[in-house]
Amino acid sequence: MSDQGVVVIRAGREKAIRRRHPWVFSGAIARVEGSPADGDIVTVRGESGEFLARGYWNSRSLIRVRLLAWDEDEVCDTAFWERRLKRAIDARHVENRIYRHGTANACRLVNAESDGIPGLVVDRYGDWLVIQALTLGIDVRKMMLADVLAELLNPAGVYERSDVDIRQKEGLPSHTGLLRGQEPPDLIEIDENGRRFLVDVRTGHKTGFYLDQRANRATIGDWFRWDEKSDQRVVLNAFAYTGGFAVYALGGLVQRVINVDSSADALAMARRNIALNGYDTSDEDFVEGDVFQVLRAYRDAGQSFDMVILDPPKFAQSARQVERASRGYKDINLLAFRLLKPGGVLATFSCSGAISEDLFQKIVFGALIDSGRDAQIIQRLGQSSDHPVALTFPEGAYLKGLLCRVW
Repeated sequence: MSDQGVVVIRAGREKAIRRRHPWVFSGAIARVEGSPADGDIVTVRGESGEFLARGYWNSRSLIRVRLLAWDEDEVCDTAFWERRLKRAIDARHVENRIYRHGTANACRLVNAESDGIPGLVVDRYGDWLVIQALTLGIDVRKMMLADVLAELLNPAGVYERSDVDIRQKEGLPSHTGLLRGQEPPDLIEIDENGRRFLVDVRTGHKTGFYLDQRANRATIGDWFRWDEKSDQRVVLNAFAYTGGFAVYALGGLVQRVINVDSSADALAMARRNIALNGYDTSDEDFVEGDVFQVLRAYRDAGQSFDMVILDPPKFAQSARQVERASRGYKDINLLAFRLLKPGGVLATFSCSGAISEDLFQKIVFGALIDSGRDAQIIQRLGQSSDHPVALTFPEGAYLKGLLCRVW
């Protein structure tokens, strides 16, 4: 299989490519030789003709080439994709230490650029695989990739959840549906660290569940486990979604978790997941509403909590939205600081890739100063180890969090 064109990089713009960053932006390109169709494999060369890398082309994206290989002898044929998929999958099976109770039946198997396959996400939920084709180069190959995945893992089915906003930047519409095998059931039951959850892979957030928070859920679940007053502790779980943090906190023997979310459907699923794990709740433990407004109401009523968990959706979709997102993060953290009892714990997160870890800490610091409280960082939190970050692709470290003790 021969490459379909040559992309020539402007002199002085090769540095990132030589360092194996997988993106080539339009501004770095001097010219294109040949007539590659969008999705075709192209060779990337310097202006003096030297080989730099090989990747797939999309004229409709600001990221014109997604790089796949830096060895001139490596051909990006079907065998190449098979090798990359097998390497990613085998890494998860070998590194069982990422699971606390044997091999979990829900995890990320392929993490796009950080696994050397830009634009492809593959998540496992029980006997089903869910894939996201985030780029055109992956979209045109998704049936082949589904075939390879089916051969490697023999799942009951391969389901597509390519309904994310980033596809618009690639000139692609949203798409969901079955690619191979059997349709998934309405709800798939998964096991995570001995906890049970129901997952809707058709309409749930991301591919159905926040797999990237696995390790952080375990950390929070362990927090009160050896506290002699744990059965008196009350946790506020803001942006609760389907109750992942709540299940772990209740397993840590706290007295009560109050779950707040704007989605009635998410709260209904949270109630089911909590019951599935054998914990009793009341209607008052599930509050539907705008989280900012609900927390303000708690503040005005003088309520306080032993722990506040903030796991909001992405506030910044791009660099242009960072300023507005920063105000939102500061507001919600300020409310949390004012709701915590002395000695209480704040677990606060940002999944906005445009918000750096350093900026996020500064935002939380600003909220702390305005609250008039004191706090310590107990632990820095990030995405679970089945969401690895390639050293050549720091943008892959999108999830950041702080565990803080507040006085």
